[in-house]
Amino acid sequence: MPTIRVKVRPNARASLLAQRDDGTWIAHVKAAPVDGKANDELVALVAKHFARRKAQVSVKHGAGARLKLISIDED
Repeated sequence: MPTIRVKVRPNARASLLAQRDDGTWIAHVKAAPVDGKANDELVALVAKHFARRKAQVSVKHGAGARLKLISIDED
């Protein structure tokens, strides 16, 4: 089960997920960080990027922070 480190930037104009040179990821999400909406959009964005179902992607650490650890299940 791979884990990626993602820095989230909420309230963006467009949703975008890109990998940095150091191996971390940066995610721009449209949703505001209110009531978990930004986390939900982040999970959907990561699932789409890695061709997984949303149920296979979860926030393991940092749900209330901008820097998060995201777990991606293989099957």
